[in-house]
Amino acid sequence: SESAAGTGLKMIAGIKTMDTGIFGAIIISAIVVWAHNRWFDKKLPDFLGIFQGSQYVYGVCFFLMMPVAFLFSWLWPYAQHGISSLQGFFIASGALGVWVYTFLERFLIPTGLHHFIYSPFVFGNVVTPNGIAKDWPSHLSEFAKSDKPLKELFPGGGFALHGNSKVFAPIGIAAAFYTTARPEKRKEVLALMIPVCLTAILIGITEPLEFTFLFLAPPLFLVHAILAASMAAIMYQLGLVGYMGGGLLDFLFQNWIPLWANHSGTYLMQIGVGLCFTVLYFLIFRFMILKFDFKTPGREEDGGETKLYSKAEYKAAKAAEKNGGAAAESADGDLYAPRAAGFLELLGGAENITTVNNCATRLRVSVADESLVSTSDADFKNAGALGLVRKGKAFQVIVGMDVPQVRERFETMVNEAKTLS
Repeated sequence: SESAAGTGLKMIAGIKTMDTGIFGAIIISAIVVWAHNRWFDKKLPDFLGIFQGSQYVYGVCFFLMMPVAFLFSWLWPYAQHGISSLQGFFIASGALGVWVYTFLERFLIPTGLHHFIYSPFVFGNVVTPNGIAKDWPSHLSEFAKSDKPLKELFPGGGFALHGNSKVFAPIGIAAAFYTTARPEKRKEVLALMIPVCLTAILIGITEPLEFTFLFLAPPLFLVHAILAASMAAIMYQLGLVGYMGGGLLDFLFQNWIPLWANHSGTYLMQIGVGLCFTVLYFLIFRFMILKFDFKTPGREEDGGETKLYSKAEYKAAKAAEKNGGAAAESADGDLYAPRAAGFLELLGGAENITTVNNCATRLRVSVADESLVSTSDADFKNAGALGLVRKGKAFQVIVGMDVPQVRERFETMVNEAKTLS
């Protein structure tokens, strides 16, 4: 047939093509990111310098994708069957399916595999033709006019309730951190938690909280996933559906405000259940922190820094633990960072940099105050440059064919310095 229904094939531009959906996009993106991180910094002989950096990654991926394509042709039908079976279980199991779905969506965050859980439901066609993210807003006006239960109007909307843990959990978690902190550090913890909680509640960015659990107290992350799943499952069982993957702003403008007139009872139930879980988060987290003496913010050893942790810090710690310091050794052998650091110092430091760009061989930089830039071209050559072109506040540091790698280090140093300041 035209679409080869049921075979995993699809006609695209008149060509029968394997339809991997959003899974294929995620897998290919992961391979490309891995290849970039693996080979972007590869140093080639000078006569091949034009091919290093992104061009080298393109070339490697061209050949790498050939065996990947053959493997997909062979293995994808089996993977597709397994994925379809799991998704079918989610859909057919009602509140239990919502619980398992939401648990996996939270629990797999450290691995990045949570994208495989929610993306097909939210952006793919697993439960609605165009994905919940598109089909829910497109039917809002229709739902607003109906007094039928939301669960009846949009039954697939139970698979986009994971934002509830972003809205209702942070206050309970913050209260647990605050009340278990040392008395002398409570003000510091409060100042730390207020902006983090507001960000999580309003727009759904919970990374600092979740990766702090993973960094300092992994059992808290497991409890968080269980509570988040339980909250979503109970709300779904009581009639809540919708597009609630983000924070409070999503709740307000894509759910509560347009639908409140005919569905206020459902949303009042959601708020009530959510606040009950706020209390549960507080009680359970406080008990576990005290029981197991987790070193959450404000409970560090003397001299320890009171802070939350990011995904980058978590991954760096795991890499150092796995490689036994190999990452640090690799950084010491960086061919590009010393030149970037030297150029940055000679150009007046991070605060003096306004724009950064590059062409095939030159690092193009604009500065705020040209008088802070070193007047000696010899200094730039000693730092590794092949030459320097000056034009008012615009400078071109002639680097060579590895300028993309030098620019990457240069920009990272500028951004980090400005962030710290």
